[in-house]
Amino acid sequence: MDFIRLLLAFLVPPVAVYLQFGVGKQFWWNCLLTLLGFVPGVLHAVYIMASRPPGLTRL
Repeated sequence: MDFIRLLLAFLVPPVAVYLQFGVGKQFWWNCLLTLLGFVPGVLHAVYIMASRPPGLTRL
């Protein structure tokens, strides 16, 4: 995982998800989770960035 994207995941989670996956299902989920609470947004961003390679939107 790239250091810049990891740093962004802690500062602005939707931007980090956008940089790795683009605008898609994961991005909108992360926006929703970040609006509901900052910590869930951060946890989701770090989890999907660690579990999926860049550009892969479905497993």
